[in-house]
Amino acid sequence: MSSEDGAQAGFYSYLSVERQLSPHTLSNYRRDIERLQEYLQHSTLFPDGRINWSVVEPRHIRNFVACAHREGLGGKSIQRLLSAIRSFYNYMHREGLVQSNPALSIQAPKSPRRLPQTLDADQVDQLLQPVDPDDPLECRDQAMMELIYSSGLRLSELVSLNIDSIDWGDASLSVVGKGNKERRLPIGGKAMAALDRWMDVRDTMTGFDEMALFVGKPGTRLTARSVQKRIDRRGKMQHTQGKVYPHRLRHSFASHMLESSGDLRAVQELLGHSDISTTQIYTHLDFQHLMDVYESAHPRAHKQGADKHKPAKKNKSSDD
Repeated sequence: MSSEDGAQAGFYSYLSVERQLSPHTLSNYRRDIERLQEYLQHSTLFPDGRINWSVVEPRHIRNFVACAHREGLGGKSIQRLLSAIRSFYNYMHREGLVQSNPALSIQAPKSPRRLPQTLDADQVDQLLQPVDPDDPLECRDQAMMELIYSSGLRLSELVSLNIDSIDWGDASLSVVGKGNKERRLPIGGKAMAALDRWMDVRDTMTGFDEMALFVGKPGTRLTARSVQKRIDRRGKMQHTQGKVYPHRLRHSFASHMLESSGDLRAVQELLGHSDISTTQIYTHLDFQHLMDVYESAHPRAHKQGADKHKPAKKNKSSDD
């Protein structure tokens, strides 16, 4: 067994035994290291194909990253690739096989940040028009959608709500979000009215010992998948543009709140984001909305850009 094979075998054993990584995660590490190995074996650094990991320099890792990027690998995938390489070199350094980690200073190319899909206020109004107030399931769906849009809930937070999560007198709710962090949220008037209508019919679908706020036909807590299907169904019924899903309502809540208040910190608290940079994506969304308005409304916004591609007009001569 060659020294590089021994280093890799030892690394995979370390991941499996000491770090106790899952087989799936271990497979990802193996694939990433083998990708680097294959690249180096075909490079001019090792013409005989035998890799000496200790002579690999940051520029070699940088060239590898650039090559992977040209081949279409995205920023997040390259970041994971670099993480695997750093872990591999940290292991080899611990074992005295290398003196330094050439991947430490290498950064993955930034991926373009995808803006979340939202609904405008008119689309939300159309979506939340009651369909059949006499149907218990429609009453439940109405209450769920009103509550997501009113309080900016995640899907997991919605389905975890119990009856006692709601403070009916204070028009607020307590919810446990990511990181097991509890937050208290206000509930809007329309959402409270929808919840009242749902509670009037809820007892016809479940027993008194069921604590879940939202239940399905079997009388037990509604699943996340069921919520997704019902909200998608409502979007199609109301002919809403694009696919409607719980997180799109949450995105719409955040965008509309930020657009109206301009208070990024308050929106961060309402959404339960631990890092404000996560909330800042909605400022980009708001700016994109302003740009769209500007482009469509300003008389000189796009004329110059359009005119510069037109051929110049010829001056008429007396011979024409």
